[in-house]
Amino acid sequence: MAEIILTPLDNGPNLVKGPVKIVDAEGQVWEVKKETVALCRCGGSASKPFCDGTHGKIRFSAVNRAPRKA
Repeated sequence: MAEIILTPLDNGPNLVKGPVKIVDAEGQVWEVKKETVALCRCGGSASKPFCDGTHGKIRFSAVNRAPRKA
């Protein structure tokens, strides 16, 4: 099975790389043809759940880091 990698970009979208199926709350499947998909984190995209670059216009700010082991 192919690996799926999710990478939250600083102040930007979540990048999802690998074979994924995106299903909304009503069970509708979004067709994904690309190997890497950018998913909106800022809430401002006009094409949700996909990123349209609005995060830059609204100055979305979020930096995620994995917890460091002690």
